[in-house]
Amino acid sequence: MTDTDKPLAGRRIVVTRAPEQAAEMVHALEDLGAEVAVLPLVAFAPPDDCNALDEALRNLSRFDAILFLSRNAVRYVFQRCRTLGMKCELLGGSNRSIAAVGPATAEEAAKEGLRVSFVAENRTGESLVGELRDKLAGCRVLLPRSDRGDARVPFALREAGATVTEVVAYRTLAPDKLNPEILGRIVRGDVDCVVFASPSAFRNFSKSIGREAANKIAESVHFAAIGPTTARAIREAGARVDIEVADAASIGVPSIAGALAQFFRQSAATPVRTA
Repeated sequence: MTDTDKPLAGRRIVVTRAPEQAAEMVHALEDLGAEVAVLPLVAFAPPDDCNALDEALRNLSRFDAILFLSRNAVRYVFQRCRTLGMKCELLGGSNRSIAAVGPATAEEAAKEGLRVSFVAENRTGESLVGELRDKLAGCRVLLPRSDRGDARVPFALREAGATVTEVVAYRTLAPDKLNPEILGRIVRGDVDCVVFASPSAFRNFSKSIGREAANKIAESVHFAAIGPTTARAIREAGARVDIEVADAASIGVPSIAGALAQFFRQSAATPVRTA
């Protein structure tokens, strides 16, 4: 096996995704030779109060379109439909458009039997709205999302002339506890790269060790951000982002692993760790 076959050989990479989302990335990085540790910095749960979501699901005829911004939004909406005893196919009514932020989100919807009428070419919710802009005037849109969702997407929808109903479909939480061994390795600079897949992951990391410490670590450990929203959140907190790659929903996990491999191929200043 050549170095070309294993471009991440000797690299120690920490993946911060939730366990149910980390496996594919771990395998992709290990296939390229990396030593991978998983430090979940986010967890997911249903809303504390489902009244708004339930009302929206029971009155789907009010909406001309549903916009899904993540696979979690799809999963938790369908989970709630089943809890309510609803026929899930009602989500995709004959006159209702379904839009997804990327292929992975669209695939999740398709697994549930939902026909997606529009998949965004770009990789953010704002881009999705931009691509749909000419069709949104007067449109009644249901936007199921995380409780941590920011105001950018609903603002863009309203700017385009849509009437927006935002509902919390799931909560994004910090894990109950973090693995002290892996966290200690990061703090000591005993890893090459930490991969953040969401702003929430970085926020929870900063809270766990302190903002100044997190920013200091970025001076010696490469921070990788998946998607521009994550990169922006890290930079706004004052930390350096060395690797910014497109979201998995746009290019797929193997391509993200390839982007990290390419960075380390070109990063002659960072020696491979041998101890």
